[in-house]
Parts: sequence; C-alpha cells; structure tokens
Amino acid sequence: MLTKGLVKEIERIVGKDHCLLSMEDRICYSYDATKQRYLPDIVVRPNTSEEISRIIKVANRDRIPVIPRGAGTGFVGGSLAVEGGISLVLTRMNRILEIDTENLIAVVEPGVITYRLQEEVERIGLFYPPDPSSLKISTLGGNAAMCSGGPRGVKYGVTKDYVLGLEVVLPTGEILNTGVRTMKGVVGYDLTKLIIGSEGTLGVITRIILKLIPLPESIRTLIAIFPQIDNASATVVDIIGCRIIPSTLEFMDQTTVCCVEDYLKMGLPTEAEALLLVEVDGDKVVVDRDIERVAAICHKGGASEIRIARDEKDREALWTARRAVSPALGRLNKIKINEDITVPRSKVPDIIKRVRDIGNRYNLTIANFGHAGDGNIHVNIMIDKDDSDEMERAEKVVKEIFRATLELGGTLSGEHGVGITKKPFIGEEVGLTGIEVMRRIKGVLDPNNIMNPGKIIPSS
Repeated sequence: MLTKGLVKEIERIVGKDHCLLSMEDRICYSYDATKQRYLPDIVVRPNTSEEISRIIKVANRDRIPVIPRGAGTGFVGGSLAVEGGISLVLTRMNRILEIDTENLIAVVEPGVITYRLQEEVERIGLFYPPDPSSLKISTLGGNAAMCSGGPRGVKYGVTKDYVLGLEVVLPTGEILNTGVRTMKGVVGYDLTKLIIGSEGTLGVITRIILKLIPLPESIRTLIAIFPQIDNASATVVDIIGCRIIPSTLEFMDQTTVCCVEDYLKMGLPTEAEALLLVEVDGDKVVVDRDIERVAAICHKGGASEIRIARDEKDREALWTARRAVSPALGRLNKIKINEDITVPRSKVPDIIKRVRDIGNRYNLTIANFGHAGDGNIHVNIMIDKDDSDEMERAEKVVKEIFRATLELGGTLSGEHGVGITKKPFIGEEVGLTGIEVMRRIKGVLDPNNIMNPGKIIPSS
C-alpha cells in the first residue's frame, strides 16, 4: 500500500516536482497502444540510476509494484500498472553519453528517442539499424526491454543484436553492469541477453552500450503491385531464395491498401490484392544491380506494376503508404487487435492463406501487413467495440491464428513481446518446463515480485 510516508520518502529522492499524484497525471500514464487502462498509484520520474536504486529499495521493502515505462507505445500492455504501484517513467534520462567512432559504439540512457540516436550517428557516417515503426516516439530503453524489431530486421536483426552491455537496477536495488564494450566477450553467463526482452520484469535498464555499423553507401527502393495475394507472398520467398537479402521487404494486403488509400488519397491501386515494398542497401554498384534483380523477380512472380524510386523524395513518397498503415487502420473499426506472429520465411504464403481462411470462417475483417522478409506478419482483427458477438469471435480467431502459427514452426511474437495480452498463450510455445524455468529466474532476482508483476509469466 502506498502510504503518505512512502510518498515523502520518494519525494526526498527525486524531488516533489517529479512525483505525480493527481488523477489527471496518473491517467496520462495508465494506458499504452493496447488502449487498456490500469491506474498507477503514483508516477515517479527519476533522473539517475542512483535515484532509481533508492526508489526500488524502498519499494522492495514495502512490497510496492514498480513498473518501468518509456514512451508507452507498446502493443502488449508491458508498461501498464496492472497491480497499481509506481509507474517509473524514464524519459528524463534522455542523454546520449558517448559516440565512440573508433570502436563503433554508442552509450545512451534509456529515455533517448530511437530516431534521435539514428540522426546523430548518421551525421558522422554511422548506422544504428533497429527501426520500430514507433522510432520517432519510442525510447531505446523501451526498445531494449521489449527487444523491438522493425522493417530492417530482415537484413540487420533486432535490438538484441546491437546491445553489447547494460547498466541495470535489480529488483532489490543493486546496480548491475553486464556485457562489454568490445565486439567479443564470453565471460560468464550472458546476463545482457537475459535482460533484453524481459519487459522490465527483472530490473530497470538505466544505461545501454550499443553497437554501431558503417552507414550504407546507397539505398534503392521499389514498390510492386500484385493482382493476386498468393503471388505476392510467394514472391517474398523467391526474393530470399535468389540470395538477395533486402534491408526491408514489407507486405500489405488489399484491406490495408484500401484503408491507406482512403486515409491519404495518394492513388494506390485498391483493386490489387497485395503490394510489396522492397529496399536494398550497401555498395552502390551492388545495390543498383540488386534492385533490378528484385524488379525482375517481382515481374516474373506476377506483379502488374513496379515502381522504382528515382531519388530520395521519390523514396519517401513510396514509404508514405507503409508508415500510414496504423493510423489508417484505426479509422476502419473502433478496435483493432494487433498480433505480430512470425513464421519461417518459406511459410509466409502458408500463414497468409491460413489467416485468410480463418477470417472468412468467422466472418471478420483481417488486415495483414508487416515485415514479410523475416516472416513477421502483423495480423489486425478489425471489430466494433460495441459488438459483443464480434469480440467473442475475435478471441476465437486469435487462438486459431496462434495455433496455425505454431503448427508452421513460428512464434507468437516477433517484436511486440508478451506483456499481458499474450501471457495466456505463452505456454503453448515454451511449454510448462519453459514457464517454470522463467518463474525460477524471476524468483531469484525478484523474490518479492515487485518488478512489473503480472507480465509474461502466467500465475498458474
């Protein structure tokens, strides 16, 4: 229970201005992209890892839940205060501490906006590839906690592939440093990878050492229009099969295209069943060759139209449609249930067919888009929040889509995480032994279960 005495202790640590208790302030931190609401008892905005350590020691002593929070852009409820407690907002810790151009690393605090780091390093010819769709809003600490991905994952991987080391405040208040500043390091257990993707259940990330790479010399982009969705999904497999690894390979089905066209009025072909947005980067000579090869593969695969961007302005115009997907779908129905299933790339055509059949069987509109190049499809079930029958059918659809994903050798989440929305299904993927091992790890590091309780691990 949050007492007046405890509030006074926390105010002495961070200052009264950074302890928010009013209903208005707490409501602002009660939701994320799931649109579910859980009201924290207090919002605290620390500025240093030492402040966080002191706050957590107090919370651990009094058994008060602590919920780390960045920008609140997550899709699974990971930053929601499902059991009340302290919403620990890390956005004040927004400093880029170091960019080391000799060793190609950056050291940042968790509140740094992803896009801001990308801009800073690209000015000096370096590159930080992970690019979640929320990159202009989301924080690097949140990206690390959820192991965020993005369109460039097909070639460059996800956040965990670029985190070399961390500073973490553990649930009992100790400050732990993990990992290295070097490209190699195999001393002891890999505690860095344990924390990445743990969704704030094992500690609070307060500093991140990130790997950088040289900025690609050239980028070329094309969009391919397909009259038949089966041809589009098969072409994804064909492109990878020809040993071309695009930096992005995005997929949009007809429902998604129609929503974006209704939203932007940019002349997209709404009669087409699908489109692919493909980008290649690297050495200019290789890139120019590969974009032509991709165009030829798309043409052979049944594309009715192919547009190759002529310059950066043209490239940005092609990307406009993809970036507008989320707000455009939000206009179609009052609720969209967004699941980010991932299958082996060769199974993309199979999962597209399975999802389409499931949607038809339950008479629900399902919009599919996403990072087809790495098998990560965002399945959006569109329902009316006032229709209880639709909601009941949607819940059945989610279960069937998850079952189909696992049958095809896939995973229930490629980049969004588990949080509260996927927690009921995690056992179907990791099994009872997997859940028990995670429960034991959580118990060792967080014996009083104060750190982001109610996430990932089912209670029974």
